[in-house]
Amino acid sequence: MGTISKDFSYKEFEVTDQPGFKFKNMIASMEVRDSVKALVNNLLQPLRDAWTKPLHINSGYRCHELNQAIHGTATSQHLKGEAADVCPYGNRNTAGDPDVVLQLAQLAYDMKLPFDQMILYPTFVHFSHKINGKQRGQVLYSKNYKGERVK
Repeated sequence: MGTISKDFSYKEFEVTDQPGFKFKNMIASMEVRDSVKALVNNLLQPLRDAWTKPLHINSGYRCHELNQAIHGTATSQHLKGEAADVCPYGNRNTAGDPDVVLQLAQLAYDMKLPFDQMILYPTFVHFSHKINGKQRGQVLYSKNYKGERVK
């Protein structure tokens, strides 16, 4: 499908490195494509511009088979292309630093970016953006996140 913005492509949202995963995780509808584009244009690209360093998409769009394989919820916004797990290190294999995760989340919060949910994990931040409907602006924390809170 190509480029979404100067720093993001659709391919990044289809990549999966789940061991043994045999299905193609491809964006197969215009609705999902449009949702990914809205997520990038309204949230991720403005955040990337302000962050000034690379951001890595750990998980973007998920087909149903992938979502089941990783035990994702049946209502996951990843299924609609409305969510991405973003690593602030530019590389998913870099050891996590909760301070850097917090800095990225705090920046998104301070910029008043339109997110539906922002969930902090030890090594990444989950961002979601609804293509239709009001953004809830929820800031949540995974049970494994032990860092400081967004203020």
